[in-house]
Amino acid sequence: MSDVRHRLSELRREFHRHPEPGWREFRTTGRIVSELERIGVDEIAIGRDALETDARMAVPDPEELDPWLNRAREAGVRPDVLEKTADGHTGVVAVLERGEGPRVGLRVDMDGISMRESADPDHRPTAEGFRSEHDGYMHACGHDGHIAIGLGTLEAIKNSEFTGTFVVFFQPAEEISGGGKAMAEGGYLDGVDYLFAAHLGLDNPTGTVVAGIEKPLAMAHLTVTFEGASAHAGKAPNEGANAMQAAATAIQNAYAIPRHSDGMTRVNVGRIEGGTASNVIAEEITLEGEVRGETTALMEYTRTELERVLYAAAEMHDCDVTPRVISESPRVDSDPALRDLVGAVARGLNGVDSVVESVEFGVSEDVTYLMERVQEDGGLASYLLVGTDHPTNHHTPTFDIDDESLEIGVSVLSDAVLECSRRRP
Repeated sequence: MSDVRHRLSELRREFHRHPEPGWREFRTTGRIVSELERIGVDEIAIGRDALETDARMAVPDPEELDPWLNRAREAGVRPDVLEKTADGHTGVVAVLERGEGPRVGLRVDMDGISMRESADPDHRPTAEGFRSEHDGYMHACGHDGHIAIGLGTLEAIKNSEFTGTFVVFFQPAEEISGGGKAMAEGGYLDGVDYLFAAHLGLDNPTGTVVAGIEKPLAMAHLTVTFEGASAHAGKAPNEGANAMQAAATAIQNAYAIPRHSDGMTRVNVGRIEGGTASNVIAEEITLEGEVRGETTALMEYTRTELERVLYAAAEMHDCDVTPRVISESPRVDSDPALRDLVGAVARGLNGVDSVVESVEFGVSEDVTYLMERVQEDGGLASYLLVGTDHPTNHHTPTFDIDDESLEIGVSVLSDAVLECSRRRP
């Protein structure tokens, strides 16, 4: 194993042991800051300084944030970092200034998932001692590897002939689509000529590089609360206003929303909570659902139709309803010109045996807020995939990545950044 691969693997394993969910990545932020100081960059923006507070989405309540903040404090995270990240302000931006030239950005995500990691002795993190130490949470999507790649790329660029400005965005809360917009509006994206983002795996094996994705789905997460009136279900059910029945009607009719002739749409209700007992007419029911669309307009069509269904169901059962959009993200495609640059760079690298020009993404990612901002300002953006052998699918208890892919990711990204510096905007 090369020294670079060993270093990246050790970093990734450290992050893997300490996963933190969206807006609670306090320890992760602190560890990134310490690495940035070791590397030596010109500016480090932490937490509140790195993003726009009012643009954050899906921020947990204080009772969910505070235990993670206290855990980070007990782990020895510096007070100045904790102060800047408190109240759900995690994330870091690092800036490397190297004279005249383009402003090039790289975005990597950093949050874990609410999922218990497998303790099976055949699961490599278990066998080799880097299984998650936070029970009920794990890095099941490769974000631990993304952080390592971001740090590795930054160090490679610092030690290269790069000229210009290189900005790395360590973005929080991707899994809940909460951090992309806040980081896009934090100020450090201003003037970026080229923006890269990367993801490991997604059914691409080690050695494969996808130069740019297209057709990520626009998405909105919603929480819906139905409020009615309780009553005795046996003695006087007619005196109640049944929030359970309103919710059931809404769920059934949500799946009957007409598909649109302009492209693919999706709707799903994934969680329902409420009620008190079998003999009580339910007074309050909460649903959690989502809508997606092949374009932003199609997502908005589906969301409008879902809200129409919700209000109709509430009226039918004499209830009130409050739908709230918790987080959302638009549809944005990779720019062909930057995608071609990535492909040309990747074809010349050791460890890369297959370069795919583009694939349809088929899921959603809030990096599209950053991509959209750069494109609107006249810059180029591409979201690339770095293949990694993963024994099971993403978001499963036995997910893992191949350490070799970390070094490949750094090589592809650092060479692409250097090529941008040579070409100029």
